[in-house]
Amino acid sequence: MVDDLRQRYRSSSLLMRFIYINIAVFVVLSLSRVISLLFVGSVDSFIQWVELPSVFYEFLRRPWTLITYMFSHYDVWHILFNMLWLYWLGRIFLEFFTPRQLGGLYVLGGIGGAVLYLVCFNLIPHLASRHSMLLGASASVLAIVVAIAIYRPDYPLSLFFFGSIPLKWIALITVFIDIISIDVNMGGHIAHLGGALVGLWFGVAIKRGHDITSWINRCIDAVVMLFNKPKLKSASNQDVKRGPSFNYHQSTSHASDNDKSRKIVGDLDEARLDEILGKLKQSGYAALTDEEREFLFNASRKR
Repeated sequence: MVDDLRQRYRSSSLLMRFIYINIAVFVVLSLSRVISLLFVGSVDSFIQWVELPSVFYEFLRRPWTLITYMFSHYDVWHILFNMLWLYWLGRIFLEFFTPRQLGGLYVLGGIGGAVLYLVCFNLIPHLASRHSMLLGASASVLAIVVAIAIYRPDYPLSLFFFGSIPLKWIALITVFIDIISIDVNMGGHIAHLGGALVGLWFGVAIKRGHDITSWINRCIDAVVMLFNKPKLKSASNQDVKRGPSFNYHQSTSHASDNDKSRKIVGDLDEARLDEILGKLKQSGYAALTDEEREFLFNASRKR
């Protein structure tokens, strides 16, 4: 069963991976709450290590909560609502943008929500005396909702009982509800608005040809490479120990393999170019990522 879940995760899209991570964290948190309640007598003994505190010096003691809070949920309805929104609006987002941009915006929206939350609870006198904890992916999801609403405001979204409604009205109503509901869940709704501001920033910037998720994706790539580095070094050492081979037949076979590899790479480049040209025709130059623009430029130079 574990191997099946691992295989399903590896073969899934980035959007589904984010949903799987949220569900897995929710299951672990729920089990930990039950165990904590039975043996410690409190349900907050573990969850406090993943939720974002409003008090700044507490946040400095647990800086990782800047990331962990956006993958954690407290109850079933909370995660169900957020994951449905992420799935529906994430699929619409991927019609115009890349999975990397989706992942970058998810993380950036969560960070934006956390920053606004911390700023408000530490600089506004009325809120500074309160102690609050932040948990949930709502800021990240709302960033995606607002971003696609800015980029394609008239995209039709079919809703039960209401019919087809332009996406811009869905985003506006959602933000309006957050504003008028601040007195109910002040910390949560402030974070939602922070995520919405990041989505607005992304939508406006991408129309001007600038992708604000490029830097956060470079940071994520650097972290991933940092953890993968020992494996790469180990593989490199094995190659050195094995040593070069000068057998004539092996060299001939190797040259043949190189020819096949070049042909495969050429076919992949052609497929990649067709994909980028299709995206350019459908969504315009502004929708291309920095990597896609560089690939297009290099391809045009070669031709």
